[in-house]
Amino acid sequence: MAVAPVNNPAVAVVSGSPGFNYRPALAMLATLFFMWGFITVINNTLLPHLRSVFELSYTETTLIESVWFIAYGVMGMPSAFLIERTGYKKAIIIGLGVMAVGALMMVPAARMPSYGVTLAALFVIASGITLLQVAANPYVAVIGPAESSESRLTLVQAFNSMGTFFAPYFGGYLILSRTTGGTSLEGTELTAAQRIADAEATQLPYVMVAVVLAVIAVAIWKSNLPAMGAATSRVTREERRKHSLWSHRNLVLGVPAIFIYLIAEIGVANLFINFVILPDIAGITPAEAANYLVLMWGGMMVGRFAGSFILRRFPADKTLACFALFAMVVMIGAATLDGLFAMWCLILVGLGHSIMFPTIFAMGIKGLGPLTEEGSGLLITAIAGGALVVAQGWLADAYGLQNSFWLTVLCEVYIIYYALWGSKPNAVAVDEGTA
Repeated sequence: MAVAPVNNPAVAVVSGSPGFNYRPALAMLATLFFMWGFITVINNTLLPHLRSVFELSYTETTLIESVWFIAYGVMGMPSAFLIERTGYKKAIIIGLGVMAVGALMMVPAARMPSYGVTLAALFVIASGITLLQVAANPYVAVIGPAESSESRLTLVQAFNSMGTFFAPYFGGYLILSRTTGGTSLEGTELTAAQRIADAEATQLPYVMVAVVLAVIAVAIWKSNLPAMGAATSRVTREERRKHSLWSHRNLVLGVPAIFIYLIAEIGVANLFINFVILPDIAGITPAEAANYLVLMWGGMMVGRFAGSFILRRFPADKTLACFALFAMVVMIGAATLDGLFAMWCLILVGLGHSIMFPTIFAMGIKGLGPLTEEGSGLLITAIAGGALVVAQGWLADAYGLQNSFWLTVLCEVYIIYYALWGSKPNAVAVDEGTA
């Protein structure tokens, strides 16, 4: 990532000065990546649970996750404005507080129980995560040496995947294994009393999450995170007006790449348990299927740790293309095969998806120079693409759950296109990136 030269000494420190040790701050930020990955994937175990409690269609089930990602589109720019006014550290603390409030809202949602209040609670949690995303991703990209931004962001994202790896165990044990719906085969009819009891099972896990978030907020409040306000304001507003984001092909095509990638990742993750429990796939209970979901997220974690080293030795565009091609092949398998072969294809897509977000993000802001902050904001807002997982839910209702995975195959095709052609900065981007 190109960094425009400035005279502010604080910027020189944050940008990788030999006298500045950025690793403690990076370690602190890794806990944030872990937590929002952990909470996001709890939804993957929550969705089949809520489908049973509220007797939802696939469209209504995936709408829950759509509301989650709509928060990125709605709160992305307000989060950027909040960071500008309060600074990164205070904004991160506020984000953790918002997430804790949303987690506690799941308690009355479970006691009623109410589908609408559940949607509202998840929107609040996702709004807090949006604030963390807008703050932490550019922070990680800037805080260390510019030449290792792709590798560094992939490494920290690996801790996000570590959170997604442990979350299915947590959700499977504290939600699915303690409910009638979670321990019953697909098609089992629940009584009204059983559905109410199942709904109440979500209270304890979310209270525990709220407590952990509060502890992390206090730890960050007492920590010594370097101020990034000066570091990210590299040039004046007047200077920025001389440049246009839309002249940078790698950003213009990178925004839809993030958007489309999220459709693929979230669609697979949210429908994984529903797919695996089908009689002609694995025919197991949701609680048992959650253990296999762990393997999918584990593949993403392993892929990101490995990818952080691979990206130091091989070009980012070729590496991304190889991972996307692998993801496309296994998704074709998931859409066409039966039994355990189809299930393992869906598990392996986690490995293919592993490096996509951090690599696309780093490639998208490459060469932006004085427009790096605005470009980062657009890429984070594109995470709202996860909201279109409802389209896959509609396809599953209309054409069958397995056939809905052809949408994921198409998503992988675009990522391959972006990696090999769309991600290359044009002449304007290269010139401005050296400013």
